[in-house]
Amino acid sequence: MTNLTLISEYKSFGGKVSFYSHPSSTCNLEMHFSVYQPPQATQRPVPVLYFLSGLTCTEENFMVKAGAQRYASEYGLMLVVPDTSPRNTGIPGEDDDWDFGTGAGFYVDATEEPWCRHYQMYSYIVQELPAIIAANFPVQAEKQGIFGHSMGGHGALVCAMRNPQLYKSVSAFAPITAPMQCPWGQKAFSRYLGSNQEIWCNYDASELVKQVGYHSPILIDQGTADKFLAAQLLPEVFEQACTSVNQPLNLRYQTGYDHSYYFIASFIEDHIRHHAN
Repeated sequence: MTNLTLISEYKSFGGKVSFYSHPSSTCNLEMHFSVYQPPQATQRPVPVLYFLSGLTCTEENFMVKAGAQRYASEYGLMLVVPDTSPRNTGIPGEDDDWDFGTGAGFYVDATEEPWCRHYQMYSYIVQELPAIIAANFPVQAEKQGIFGHSMGGHGALVCAMRNPQLYKSVSAFAPITAPMQCPWGQKAFSRYLGSNQEIWCNYDASELVKQVGYHSPILIDQGTADKFLAAQLLPEVFEQACTSVNQPLNLRYQTGYDHSYYFIASFIEDHIRHHAN
């Protein structure tokens, strides 16, 4: 394993969950990720599915709470879950807010000082991490999918649309679909990316879908009891944008579900199947 440090490992549904750290050349410090290898991976290379987590999460939350291993084992998919930001960078104020800085990298490449020195999450997700996975694990690198939750749903949609050749499929749980129009996105983008709104557009799914679209149907699940629905997530904006360019979208409103991992666990099988198909 090139430069990978195994932190812990657990058997799960015939496969194994492993937690790793590694020096990141993209983020200029140590980064963490988790991997679920299904039992099929001992026999042959398998397709790989990346999950991007939401605000305040680490590489652990999804692996512990989503119940995804059961279905990844069934469908023979490897799961890779990166951390949500660089940590312990020494940047003043990185731990001041729960929705900016540590645990809130927003999957962008920061252009503003001092964040640009470490907060290069977009390039980390799209370039460095897949290269590490391909070098160290039995994956079919040409068969990649990506999905995520909330801030990570935003990241998944952006990564997929900007790199359609890399990702065969995309889905999201309660994604931030129009960050330029919501407080979370405006706060993060203004600090990471500065005032240039053209750069912002590169990380806004509702803008991107009008510019570049995506080659496959997009699956989104959204709980109707999600407290962030009206102010932060704005799925109706994304839906209108998709409609305007005839982008196939399966937006499912799930009655009574909130923003938690209980919601994710309830529909994770559908998403794993979406990507397996």
